[in-house]
Amino acid sequence: ICSVLLKGKHLDSTRRLLDKSKTFHVACGVAICLFSVVHVSAHLANVYSFSLLYSEEFPSLNIARHKGEVSWCVCFAVPGVTGVLLVFILFLMFTASSHGIRVCSYEIFWYTHNLFVVFYMVLLVHVAGGALKYQTNVEDHPPGCLGSNWTGGSDNVCRAEPHFQAHFPQTWLWVSGPLCLYCAERLYRYVRSCGRVTVESVVKHPCGVVEVRMLKSGFTARPGQYIVLNCPSVSSFECHPFTLTTVRFSFPPHTHTGYESPSPFLRFQCPTGTEATFGIHMRVLGDWTERFVELLLSEDSAETETLPVVQRRTYPKFYVDGPFGSSSEDVFNYEVSLCVAGGIGVTPFAGVLRALMGDWQHYKLRRLYFVWVCRELGSFYWFADLLCGLHQKLWQENRPDYLNIQLYLSKTEALQVCVGRQYQALSARLQVGRPRWPELLDDIGKSNKDKRVGVFCCGPKGISKALHQLCNSGRSCGTTFEYNKESFG
Repeated sequence: ICSVLLKGKHLDSTRRLLDKSKTFHVACGVAICLFSVVHVSAHLANVYSFSLLYSEEFPSLNIARHKGEVSWCVCFAVPGVTGVLLVFILFLMFTASSHGIRVCSYEIFWYTHNLFVVFYMVLLVHVAGGALKYQTNVEDHPPGCLGSNWTGGSDNVCRAEPHFQAHFPQTWLWVSGPLCLYCAERLYRYVRSCGRVTVESVVKHPCGVVEVRMLKSGFTARPGQYIVLNCPSVSSFECHPFTLTTVRFSFPPHTHTGYESPSPFLRFQCPTGTEATFGIHMRVLGDWTERFVELLLSEDSAETETLPVVQRRTYPKFYVDGPFGSSSEDVFNYEVSLCVAGGIGVTPFAGVLRALMGDWQHYKLRRLYFVWVCRELGSFYWFADLLCGLHQKLWQENRPDYLNIQLYLSKTEALQVCVGRQYQALSARLQVGRPRWPELLDDIGKSNKDKRVGVFCCGPKGISKALHQLCNSGRSCGTTFEYNKESFG
């Protein structure tokens, strides 16, 4: 998939179609595997048929040297060797793409999936052995004609002996176009990602989340977009996507919002198209993120439960590719939007919320429902300052109904609240348990009759599946719910 082509602005219907690119990719992979099984089975049957149906009339067509010989020698020719290699590569790519391997060892999935380069190179020479042939002089020797030594009277007499020639390889005609497009995109992305990236600061948040703020000249982005990180000190070829959550937006701490943030980091806003400072939030899960965070943070960093810890030191060199487009960009294309986040899945919507901290009035969006489900209370502190600041800003501008915040703590051991006077707005909106999705969508539908509501989800499959089914079921009050999913894995 050429990610650069997905960056631009698209119509809503086209955007939702492009969001299914991963599903289409998986479907194509399964189809390739199934038809490969059919292809290999047919060739194995042909190996036996070529020896059983030995043609004494046309010896040049035979693979076997004599009748009855099983033509296993074809396995040691160019088509056989390349065919076995192709099946082996396809087997590795298919098995390593399973969910279990992706979760347990993403590196295995990453490196085996990139064997597609070798796969296409071998595929180009797969038909070079000339095992399959065709007749070149059909006019002089049409099928079924009588031999030249025929003495009976007939007009269907062959004028020449048949000549056979191996098929000219045509795989490159079908593969070269997509490969050239892919190589051109990779070259463009390589040049774009070579720009110098400076780490401004690293912030440790509760629940194993680290925020990295960077500076790159000429970097521009929009709310909801993401970047791809590559750190050679961790892995030379492995790359991982992360949603942009912060881009510096210069305004005094008491201007616009009227809310005095307890954290200076609230003054990092969402992409404006002119600033070059940006940041991401990453959950430390897996070998790559663990090693990357170890390189970013000093060993003697203090642990914290609620307040972030800023580390300033010499950071490893890494590359940033992007930004790339995502479905979260379309939040502003609806008058009413519902954003549902599960845990760290809140990152695509953090950029949206930060954009509203600026001038929200020039957007088409007139009402935003924000639902965030977390297992641990500390997770809400990742963007607690942002939510409280935006809530206070909208109240002072006499638009308290613009943002509807609902926080759910899925662990039901005990009712907890966010500590601190500055978080009273969140404590009042914190519930223990899980959302009742049918009732939630019904309430939104009743409050927004005969309107299109954009539903955006980034979280566990259970939440995504439930919302998708509810959006397709057709709700009451004439409200249309259009489902959009954000996913990287």
